[in-house]
Amino acid sequence: MAHRTRTGGTGAGVPRPTAAADDTDRAGPPFADTADFDDARRGFLAPVPRTVTDARGRTVWDLGRYDFLAEADDAAPGTVHPHLWRQGRLTAISGLFEVTGGVHQVRGMDLSNMTLIEGRDGVIVVDPLMSSEVAAAGLALYREHVADRPVSAVIHTHTHVDHFGGVLGVVDPGDVASGGVAIVAPEHFMEHAVSENVLAGPAMVRRGRYFAADAVEPGPAGRVGVGLGLDFSSGQVGLLAPTLDVTRTGQEEVLDGVRFVFHMTPGTEAPAEMNFHLPGSRALCMAENACHTLHNLGTLRGAQVRDARRWSRYLNEAIELFADRSDVVFSSHHWPTWGAEDIRDFLSQQRDVYAYLHDQTVRLMNLGWTGSEIAEDLPMPPGLERAWHARGYYGSVSHDVKAIYQRYMGWFDGNPAHLWQHPPQAQGRLYARAMGGVDALVERAREFSDEGELRFAAELASHAVFADPDREDARELLADVLTRLGHGAECATWRNFYLSGAGELRNGVAPRRIPPAEGIVRALDVTQILDSVAVRINGPRAWEEELCVDLRMADTGERYRAQLSNGALIHHPDPKGGGADLTLTLTRTQLLSVLREGDLEGVEHRGDLGALQRLAALVDGTDPDFPIVTP
Repeated sequence: MAHRTRTGGTGAGVPRPTAAADDTDRAGPPFADTADFDDARRGFLAPVPRTVTDARGRTVWDLGRYDFLAEADDAAPGTVHPHLWRQGRLTAISGLFEVTGGVHQVRGMDLSNMTLIEGRDGVIVVDPLMSSEVAAAGLALYREHVADRPVSAVIHTHTHVDHFGGVLGVVDPGDVASGGVAIVAPEHFMEHAVSENVLAGPAMVRRGRYFAADAVEPGPAGRVGVGLGLDFSSGQVGLLAPTLDVTRTGQEEVLDGVRFVFHMTPGTEAPAEMNFHLPGSRALCMAENACHTLHNLGTLRGAQVRDARRWSRYLNEAIELFADRSDVVFSSHHWPTWGAEDIRDFLSQQRDVYAYLHDQTVRLMNLGWTGSEIAEDLPMPPGLERAWHARGYYGSVSHDVKAIYQRYMGWFDGNPAHLWQHPPQAQGRLYARAMGGVDALVERAREFSDEGELRFAAELASHAVFADPDREDARELLADVLTRLGHGAECATWRNFYLSGAGELRNGVAPRRIPPAEGIVRALDVTQILDSVAVRINGPRAWEEELCVDLRMADTGERYRAQLSNGALIHHPDPKGGGADLTLTLTRTQLLSVLREGDLEGVEHRGDLGALQRLAALVDGTDPDFPIVTP
């Protein structure tokens, strides 16, 4: 029977005190192996623009902020984990690169890569970055140094915004509507591309700012990237509906004379995702399913937990289908891998890391271990510990294990003492009372900090801040502890969370710098629009209100009903019978204007407009700047 240790190990890929960050991990990968640097520079053709601005002159991408990484040597400063410093230097290698004949990539102009595949007459753009300005600049770079070709098709490998948001920078919607340019994506692309941004969007964006550390200045003591890339661009986000759905593995399409063989991988890194193979180029695109990092199974910014078992099986399927027919594998992040042996090793180790995390978490879970216990002490196989690309710069062993546990068992660890715990502010006050006051609580936290027990020091100092948010000494102590934890973290997103929290304690909440994704809002269907209203109804204020509004969509002929009762907005298509307080006949665009601005111009209505006003009065706004490390 397995012994369930409770002594507290170091955990794999978790932060360690800053002083330890200077020591090379003997069990880890060898720093003498510089093959990744060679691969990241291979095929370089031209540098990317240093900055990209929008139509108003606002900077949406500034590569110069990361010069400290591009110009750095091997030695990591004491404020950055050596593994993360290496990863930051690799992601700072930017430019236009030739991957293989007819296949090029733009790297270092956003978090993701944009791939350009030469067709018979034009160029096929794969994953056009996050915003239109950087996508347009990347395409211009290709046209200047490779060929001045029109865009003949766009492929979105999956449903995350950094892989489709820049589409309007490379194509005109009119050309897509006329059939001149194809938009190719996995089935259910539109459903998943917008759903993540509708219901929990504001909360995810707020946490995403910690995830990317957008309020932390880049530098050896600050932000060193995100592990998956340097940073996110902050331009205009667009979205166009696919004109061609990929629905099955083995589906072949010829785009502008180029043969594509698609491999469906739903439920891996994204709900709708696909790889593809180019037989003519012997090149395999792995989308975001195999990158040079351990990925997230439960992302810190917030998302539904991903399926590690399925992810591993699709990676094995890719090996079986394509490995022996490929000379290069590339992804929508990081740099390619060349050569049959290296390709097989890379994909096999990526496959094995997700399978191992899944199977060992479930094994120990079934022996009675909790998620936090497994995450604390799960050892990794030496072969994976030594593989640079299987280390946790973006995901981590610790939070991936907890995600697997959550997927099967939920948030509760089974201990009834944890079933009904107090929320943070009440906990803080009770901890202060138990310690003999906030002064004593701060002093105990300081003692643990001085001893180097930073994790418990952070816990106690956080209780002190929540007990008395105005205590400057408690805030500064917690900020100092979080900074030290961040500087010792191998995982970039852990570092970013720690440093963002420290900055917020010292400076308050920084204003959001990323503009709203209006292109995604305009792509919502009626059900998604009404969902976005339903989750903003202030339930207690709506308890006694009853109303019914019917919608007749003039542009599609669809009919919907939205009915408020018991504080819940219930909506559905094809309502039966009458009884609506108000009927509106309008287009989807007009519906957005009605709900956002109350603009009824051009909208036909029958019945009581007061019903619409009463509904609007019950809809809460959202707070893009809510506090995280304070009450």
